Amino acid sequence: MARTLNRPASHKRRRGPVPALAAGATALALAGTGLALFAGGANAAAGNLVANGGFDGSLGGWTCTGSASAVTTPVHSGSGALQATPGAADTAECTQTISVLPNTSYTLSAWVQGPYVYLGARGTGGTDPSSWSNQNSWNQLSSTFTTGASARSVTVYLHGWYGQSAYLADDVVLSGPGGTSTPSPTATPTVTPTPTPTATATPTATTTPTATATPTPTATATPTQTATPTPTATSTGNPTTGLPKHVVTGYWHNFDNKGNNLQKLSDVQSAYDIIAVSFADSVASRPGAITFKLDAELSAGLGGYTDAQFRADVKAKQAAGKKVILSIGGQNGAISVNDAAAAQAFTDTAYAVIKDYGFDGIDIDLENGVNPTQMGNALHSLQSKVGPGFVLTMAPETIGMYSTAGAYFQLALNTKDILTVVNTQFYNSGGMNGCDGKVYTQGTIDFITSQVCTQIQGGLRPDQVGIGVPASSKAAGGGYVAPSVVNNALDCLATGKNCGSFVPPAKWPTIRGAMTWSTNWDSVNGNSFSNTVGPFVHQMP
Repeated sequence: MARTLNRPASHKRRRGPVPALAAGATALALAGTGLALFAGGANAAAGNLVANGGFDGSLGGWTCTGSASAVTTPVHSGSGALQATPGAADTAECTQTISVLPNTSYTLSAWVQGPYVYLGARGTGGTDPSSWSNQNSWNQLSSTFTTGASARSVTVYLHGWYGQSAYLADDVVLSGPGGTSTPSPTATPTVTPTPTPTATATPTATTTPTATATPTPTATATPTQTATPTPTATSTGNPTTGLPKHVVTGYWHNFDNKGNNLQKLSDVQSAYDIIAVSFADSVASRPGAITFKLDAELSAGLGGYTDAQFRADVKAKQAAGKKVILSIGGQNGAISVNDAAAAQAFTDTAYAVIKDYGFDGIDIDLENGVNPTQMGNALHSLQSKVGPGFVLTMAPETIGMYSTAGAYFQLALNTKDILTVVNTQFYNSGGMNGCDGKVYTQGTIDFITSQVCTQIQGGLRPDQVGIGVPASSKAAGGGYVAPSVVNNALDCLATGKNCGSFVPPAKWPTIRGAMTWSTNWDSVNGNSFSNTVGPFVHQMP
């Protein structure tokens, strides 16, 4: 739901802090295209192809890893539910292989609760669905998919996240016509008892999205460190934007985040080359549509900062060589582009706002799901309207760029021809596997550089990849690093110097730069980020 001017400050959108993820290799759970969370009732059990979808009395019909059992409380309905507890190297996955018909539409749903619980299906022969939630009360996950021409069975799965507490699932339903074959039961995955898994869903070295990656640690082979899809190119990409070769991006708060310093746009530190105005609002009556206005509470807090002053500040920043763009989404953003009508609404309204305020482009920071096809179409249409100077940035959460099967990664690849930079939020992430298959902990140089490696090996040009970090320890729930660490990470990626234990398999001298949340939090922290990272980025060759 969009922010309204009469809401209390606690309802204002912000990017952090949010709960941190733990180490693991199942980030493709964000790979679902246009999947949604529903608050309505469960699907009718009639036509349900899942055996024992209610876990009433046993785990019969299911194959589970780790600690899993049927419990009698809490349940969503009936007399039982699944309760499973992930381990350090195990997601506590439960699977069931079900006979289906080819070229047929199916709906998969389940009621779940707990930290990072995932629902999906593999082997569909088309786009395998995957959805997830992180709620302490029962909520329904649901998605639809169409089987391929040769599909005869699919494997439905539920799982949690490495090192997190137990999750619950109940009323699992696969609706659609049953197949005629007898599927072989899914073999129980073998999990090596080690806290450092070496096999992950890390993307293979290919320039196209990998739709077959699975969320188990033994799913796919880790790419070799020498297999990079892009050379150490000197292309800067998207040169018509007028940006320098290396840039610093900062988010500016169009709201009162309480605890940070309020800024006029004119107050934004001069080191920032791209200023992302945060955030646009959704239009409740028109899916996909956006609008923007200067926040009244911010205006009052700044002693009467007016819309006219803001517009003048946009022009002044641009006159100083900066790009001012409008950020879409944020932690509580409710903008959804899941069909052609919503894509058109997004294009039309985003173009209107850009023309009205003179913004240079758009930042995509949708933290509640993204449809890479429809949003990709909308962004291409928007770019064609705005023209070649259009600036397109993205700020996905780490899990969204962990695998090419992730929806955000797919969006980045789908818009690679017009994409300026992806500044992944390398925070609020826990630990994750790097491109070498080893687990690295957030808040370290190795975490940053190994995740950047994954993105470049997944098909993005180095000049389209940046480092996203919080400007202070107060700006995120975890993952803060000192600005000097950001500089060392950039130096490591560009020259191979000042690396940690992870050394990238190639040098990427065109690495684009760094981003921070936010210019306001940077101000709170004595401008440490802009004063330290800014000069370093701008002197990079």
